[in-house]
Amino acid sequence: MGSLGPLEIGLIILAILLLFGYKKLPDASRSLGRSLRIFKGEMKGMKDDDARDSVRTKDAAQATPVRGEIVAPTTSASGDLSAQLHEEARIAEARAAELHARAEQTRAAELRARAEQTRAADGTR
Repeated sequence: MGSLGPLEIGLIILAILLLFGYKKLPDASRSLGRSLRIFKGEMKGMKDDDARDSVRTKDAAQATPVRGEIVAPTTSASGDLSAQLHEEARIAEARAAELHARAEQTRAAELRARAEQTRAADGTR
């Protein structure tokens, strides 16, 4: 009772043909194929993200903790808050660019190390 026989499969195909019509069936199957391909890609992306997260948590134990600093707000003699905010934004952007460059250097060094390990492993085989 759990399996479909040829009669049941034939009835399902007939119902699909009656619902969609023979002209729309190729488009419907093409759309279904695209949807499944997108779904499969998203699932693979989620698995890759999970793998990257597990690598990050392993690396986080080895990483240097970031120290935060609370600074009291200062006002300039002229009291121009807009200029002060622009200066703080410029400093924050420079710091962010510096951190981004450092992260890129670290990532490049890790990739080089992995490539060397792969070459060494291929050479021993």
